[in-house]
Amino acid sequence: MSSTLFPAFLKLAGRKVVVVGAGPVAASKIESLVAAGARITVVAPDVVPDIERAPVQIQRRHFEAADLDGAWFVVAAAPPDVNAAVRDAANARQLFVNAVDDPPNATAYLGGIVRKHGVTLAISTDGRAPALAGLLREGLERLLPEDLEAWLAVSRREREVWKRQDVAMAERRPLLLEAINRLYVDRSSAVPRGVRTPDQEVTA
Repeated sequence: MSSTLFPAFLKLAGRKVVVVGAGPVAASKIESLVAAGARITVVAPDVVPDIERAPVQIQRRHFEAADLDGAWFVVAAAPPDVNAAVRDAANARQLFVNAVDDPPNATAYLGGIVRKHGVTLAISTDGRAPALAGLLREGLERLLPEDLEAWLAVSRREREVWKRQDVAMAERRPLLLEAINRLYVDRSSAVPRGVRTPDQEVTA
């Protein structure tokens, strides 16, 4: 039975995350886990130099089910037979597993990620086409406005007003669009006469 994936962003700061496998693929996942502030334990008999230099705890041995005790999230970046053992141990502990490039052993998928000025976008292809997720990530990154930070500032300011005034959630989106549009109206009106802006003709 197929089902739609449920997208979510996890707060992993200070929480134990186990990474099984310590090759180049595992290293690429560890970078984002470190940025998230996770307490990372790596379990693998062989470890690449990039992981040796990372701020992680390393167990140089084969995976054991007890390695997942106390974990909040698991990344399996090992051969399929090891990933299957990780999946079984995680299922017994009600943990989600990102099995890298191994959909049958995964219960969580890490898609292409776009981070820009405080905004994070995640793109998933349900684990079927990770390369496509990467292409979409690159395209979306170019589409996001360069002044996105100003959009966030307006959104935070307006949100405080709406909360004080008990504005219903359904009414907030059109109000936010108006507030963001005012950013460009204000900038336009501040341009000296005779100066050409990207979307204006020279004023008389």
